[in-house]
Amino acid sequence: MSKLFVRTLREDPADAEVASHRLLVRAGYIRRQAPGIFAWLPLGLRVRAKVERIVREEMANAGAQEVLFPGLLPREPYEATGRWEEYGDGIFRLKDRKDADYLLAPTHEEVFTLMVKDLYSSYKDLPLTIFQIQDKYRDEARPRAGLLRGREFSMKDAYSFDWTDAGLDESYQAQRDAYERIFTRLGLEYVIVAADAGAMGGSKSEEFLHPTPIGEDTFVRSPGGFTANVEAFTTLVPESIPFGDAPDPVVFDSPNTPTIKTLVELANAEQPRADRPWTAADTLKNVVLALTHLDGTRELVVVGVPGDREVDMKRAEVQFQPAEVEPATEADFDRVAGLVKGYIGPWSPEGPVLGLDSATDIRYLLDPRVVDGTAWITGANEYEKHVFGLIAGRDFTSDGTAEIADVREGDPAPDGSGPVSLDRGTEIGHVFQLGRKYAEALGLQVLDPNGKLVTVTMGSYGIGVTRNLALIAEANADDRGLVWPRAVAPFDVHIVATGKDDAVYAAAEALAAELDAAGVEVLYDDRPKVSPGVKFGDAELLGVPTIVIVGKGLADGTIELWDRKSGERTPVPAADAASRVLAEIRG
Repeated sequence: MSKLFVRTLREDPADAEVASHRLLVRAGYIRRQAPGIFAWLPLGLRVRAKVERIVREEMANAGAQEVLFPGLLPREPYEATGRWEEYGDGIFRLKDRKDADYLLAPTHEEVFTLMVKDLYSSYKDLPLTIFQIQDKYRDEARPRAGLLRGREFSMKDAYSFDWTDAGLDESYQAQRDAYERIFTRLGLEYVIVAADAGAMGGSKSEEFLHPTPIGEDTFVRSPGGFTANVEAFTTLVPESIPFGDAPDPVVFDSPNTPTIKTLVELANAEQPRADRPWTAADTLKNVVLALTHLDGTRELVVVGVPGDREVDMKRAEVQFQPAEVEPATEADFDRVAGLVKGYIGPWSPEGPVLGLDSATDIRYLLDPRVVDGTAWITGANEYEKHVFGLIAGRDFTSDGTAEIADVREGDPAPDGSGPVSLDRGTEIGHVFQLGRKYAEALGLQVLDPNGKLVTVTMGSYGIGVTRNLALIAEANADDRGLVWPRAVAPFDVHIVATGKDDAVYAAAEALAAELDAAGVEVLYDDRPKVSPGVKFGDAELLGVPTIVIVGKGLADGTIELWDRKSGERTPVPAADAASRVLAEIRG
């Protein structure tokens, strides 16, 4: 340890928000270079290499072969698939001295596809699965939480190539099974949830989420086994309601009611109902969103949502991708005279006012819960006026549905398996059935058994290597430091020599040499002028699972085995130390 390139810190870094960030910096595993960008020190690289080794072993067990692509890539392949523009501000673009466009790769589907196109031409060459472990670059607007949300990060991305859909199903399952083995070996709890493919495209998409209170993702699960990311959750649509005898809608004055809360208060004061009070669930709020499309055009859409629901912008982004989504601004309202802010509705006494067939030319979409026959209190498109008893399907229609409302505890699962509960998690892996999106865009075809050209179908499978490392640290720590699982610990054993007696250091060094000869990875704290308290504090902070203390007990022929996780210290005869450590390490 006197020669190890490490410097532990007693204080938390000022910008650290989560335990893994604090401890990995304090213990000398990583050092910040810029927001979301970190250097790796020897201890960090040792853990990272062990995570990568587990990934490589299971990729090989699943039949995948390793390749390596550059991080700096030309514009043309990404332009061919439309992602040069689709990524927007989310990627790093640059020019070389000849003014040619390049990017720092955020992901590598295009170049994997082109490599297979360059080398393979027959169905006999398939199936094929190839992978790499490579750094990726994304211009995160708000890098945070250390390695969990960075601008540069390491990822394992694998791609399968098949000439039939049945082949893709087999390749997908092989990778999915490999992921379960990987996360089990890493000691990470995981939940597999249905997910949205996002900018990756494709059909079937599943995320592996690690449940954690610091997770950026919300997912749902039901008693019957349904799981999904909230972005991919689909609302269970209720049955339509007959409305043949429903009374006509009634417009009423509603001064000072620009919010759902004020509207409900007025309704109960001025228009009380006999059976129960009006609630926010009886109202239809009409949310105006601004979509910025890839060609730069700006479109306004209005979505009718039950008033007791909030808009989930992540779900809205999925609904309208690849367009960027934001709430409409004052400038947007100013340029569309038909939108009366606070009093917007899909109807007025003069007739419908929203929709592609109307004068405003604004799309009007509805939450799936707004089915025919449901009655609503909503805006009358006139300042300080609302309408009671507006019947969906009779008084207003829409241009389609939009899933932008929040998902709540107790909402019914779409497969009928019961009410869902919500939990927080962080994505640790993602598997996609890309299908033929990239193969078609880039012309990847092979000859089938009949000599006809067929377009290859692909799968994409990603694991965040550095993110997984951070989550292992997050899940395996206490108030004194890291507590690494043995599978990824930087060393198998940490020997601490304490005191000033030369015999102590001689015995500790001899034990280190004996264990090293037996194939054990040893960190030996040989620092002669460092106090035992500091050495013990560093041992706890670094988090090697087995610690051996060689100190004053040596005079009585004993040393201590210290289990970092339980905190238990066990005296053992010095002569048996090596065998006891080996038994501890090898189970």
